[in-house]
Amino acid sequence: MTRVCSLTLLICGLTLAGRAPASAAVRVNPSGVNVNTQGATTVFLTFGGLVNQTPAEAFWCGELIPAAPDIGSKCDPATIFGQLPFRFDQSRLSGTGGFTDIMSIPPSVARRAYQAAQSGQTSTFFYVRRFISTRGGRDEYVAVTCRLAGGGARVPFSLVDVRLAFASDDPVLFVRPGQRPPALKADLTFTGTGRLKGRWEVVLPGDEPPTPRDLLTEATLPIEERGRQRRYAEIERFNVFLPPTGRYTLPGPDPARLPTTGDGTYLILLRVEASDDKEADSSLAAVGAGAGLVHSGAIAGFSMPALRYIVGGANLDGPVTGAVALVLPADGATLPADRAIEFTWLETGGTVVYRLEILDGQRTLVLAALVPAGVGIYRSPLWLKDRTSDGTLWWRIVAIDVEGHEIVASEWRTTRVVTPQATRN
Repeated sequence: MTRVCSLTLLICGLTLAGRAPASAAVRVNPSGVNVNTQGATTVFLTFGGLVNQTPAEAFWCGELIPAAPDIGSKCDPATIFGQLPFRFDQSRLSGTGGFTDIMSIPPSVARRAYQAAQSGQTSTFFYVRRFISTRGGRDEYVAVTCRLAGGGARVPFSLVDVRLAFASDDPVLFVRPGQRPPALKADLTFTGTGRLKGRWEVVLPGDEPPTPRDLLTEATLPIEERGRQRRYAEIERFNVFLPPTGRYTLPGPDPARLPTTGDGTYLILLRVEASDDKEADSSLAAVGAGAGLVHSGAIAGFSMPALRYIVGGANLDGPVTGAVALVLPADGATLPADRAIEFTWLETGGTVVYRLEILDGQRTLVLAALVPAGVGIYRSPLWLKDRTSDGTLWWRIVAIDVEGHEIVASEWRTTRVVTPQATRN
């Protein structure tokens, strides 16, 4: 009997030893949030306690079930409302054994949760993130409770839609050198309430363009990345309080401050800084991923849009119809070889894609690129200058329809690329 009991205790001890201790479980803060009932909501989440684990997929659902033999509770497959879209997944490893997750709830998920509540189910649903062991251990599921509420003051302050526009009907704005562009604005849709602060910046011709991550709002980034986004020429700052109305039109900067002295393509950027919002705070200390709070007011699960205007180039007296009109570089222009060349053009109707063709001085094709309709610009690789012996480039644009047929082609233009020393001489 003693031998049997000893064996039983040994087996029990091995079983308990194989389980992850409670202190090693992955934790999340906040573990519960209010969300908009009738639209999208974005929330900054901090997971902590990751030990040899990597994050996997995330789902929303109405009910949880035990994840055994894995750890935690996972979504009941019969009540899944949706999966975090890949394009909204801004998650990053952060802090000490931590993980920053941007929970961007689509309107479709909020609608399904609302319909479930109308049918008599609870007014809460769950966001569940799975973590996979890199050592062959059990998966771990961590849930966040989402409470249906209005989009008002007790919901995290988040931007769910941003649209920039000039006070002009032109799809692409062309401006004469020295001319003042029209006024612009940003139409915002948001949840919660808080202070919207930030700045307007402009990307000058020849500047390194921003990456999608450069255009995220500061509150969307982990604490380590804040302040490291690429900066451009600042035009004007803003700092306004947004009441819990859900919509606001932010006036753009003074048009007189927008540069128009040099030919080229300019980008106007809306840079939104993080603000202090109690409903959007995430505690690093609560999950063991660091110290203090991460303020995430004005979070957004997507990159801010950019507004483009072009100075100089084509005939600016009116739109060109029935043909592809080249804009920049101007015919015969001399450009420095140490910068990428921005080829721009006016588009024509019925086109789904444009083909840019570039020849060298001997009329040999050195580059061909396809650009979807609606873009109207191509930034060349820096190695393009090495494909021509005398620096001469010929280029044109060919419009192609949905069946792959060439509709119309522009005229040929010449451009010369030279070293900066040659340009100065």
